[in-house]
Amino acid sequence: MHWLHSVAATAPSYPAVWLVDTQERPGNLAERSRLRRGTARLVVARQLGSAGAGCVIAHGPAGQPRIDGPGAGGLRISLATRAGIVAVALARQPVGVDVELVDPAGAIPREALHPEERRMLDAVAAGARPLAFARLWAAKEAYVKALGTGFLHPPESFAVSLPSPERFNVDDPSRGIAAEGFLRTVENGGRETLAAAAIVLDRA
Repeated sequence: MHWLHSVAATAPSYPAVWLVDTQERPGNLAERSRLRRGTARLVVARQLGSAGAGCVIAHGPAGQPRIDGPGAGGLRISLATRAGIVAVALARQPVGVDVELVDPAGAIPREALHPEERRMLDAVAAGARPLAFARLWAAKEAYVKALGTGFLHPPESFAVSLPSPERFNVDDPSRGIAAEGFLRTVENGGRETLAAAAIVLDRA
């Protein structure tokens, strides 16, 4: 996985994720959508060069983003926004990306977690738990985006584990999927800490 941090950067191969600090703070869902799509257009245009000139960021029937245009060549895209950071993931296979804010005061929705995830978080020191949960939830969001289902696929029905600060694993017996994803920690200009997760699936 290639991680980049500027819309002007190009990836040498796929999959790749851009984590762009836009310095913007969208106030509602419509503004967040515009920010995601605008940033994605810049990334795609730069990445594809002249082939990307006619590409647009559209949405499929279930709302998932897609690249339309003669230069897209079947390239898959996933988008996320949090605290001014826009994540854009590109891959040749189904891909998902998410970014979550590390919130030391945030409540953990234990009922939405797999029993193994609850046990894992319980074993983490209290001070490290907000970062562990942000990584865990970003990984779960990224996975269901790659599936194309969102949380219509219940979050408690599959288990994410965190073997290292750079990797996560997904075990989803209901779909016969065992997959590995990638993690990144982002310092948002010294204002916040965020956890980013991305995953590419052989099949969705």
